[in-house]
Amino acid sequence: MDTITPMNDFRLWQLISSTLPVGAYAYSGGLESAVEHGHVHNFVSCKEWLAGLLGESFAFNDLPLFLRLYDLWEQRNIAGVVLAGKRLQSLRETHELLAEDRQTGSALQRLMIDLEIADADKITQPSFAVMFALACVRWRIARLDGAHGLVWAWLENQVAAAIKLVPLGQTDGQRLLLQLTPVLQQAVTTAESLDDADVGRSLPGLGLLSSWHETQYSRLFRS
Repeated sequence: MDTITPMNDFRLWQLISSTLPVGAYAYSGGLESAVEHGHVHNFVSCKEWLAGLLGESFAFNDLPLFLRLYDLWEQRNIAGVVLAGKRLQSLRETHELLAEDRQTGSALQRLMIDLEIADADKITQPSFAVMFALACVRWRIARLDGAHGLVWAWLENQVAAAIKLVPLGQTDGQRLLLQLTPVLQQAVTTAESLDDADVGRSLPGLGLLSSWHETQYSRLFRS
């Protein structure tokens, strides 16, 4: 018997689509510098790099704060959203990483305002996760589905960058997505279990590479 796909599934697919006009494709999140310095140079090293970011950064920064932002938007607690957004931005260790977060967040905010999503205009210089959480709430996307969607969109963008930079073939890009899916799922599980005091983790290597990328001589991606 055929079933009808719920509308909120379509809305989640819309949010994580590469056609979403937020400019995420212009950023490599430190990957370009990692390739330049030889830390990422083939499939195995790229997988290790991305798995490290998923398990040691996304699981402790973006994902747990997304889950809190989702709850705050549901409660229409704008003051709480502002504070959680500031906490997320405080975890961006370089000018480049902060600029990426604010620019993609502001682009998503402009889109949501144009789409007449309630409260989209309430935040100044929002992080991407702040607006992503609002879209999930307004479009009735389940909380954990939204978390998985947020991290999947990030991973897919990183894999697309890796295909150009390492370089990798298209098939290796798909292998990365397949092999990193369990790591992605574990990152969401970890994020869901964190107490407030445990949210926030620093990756000094990522900070250094992102800083070096700001002055890298030859770049494909934005700084």
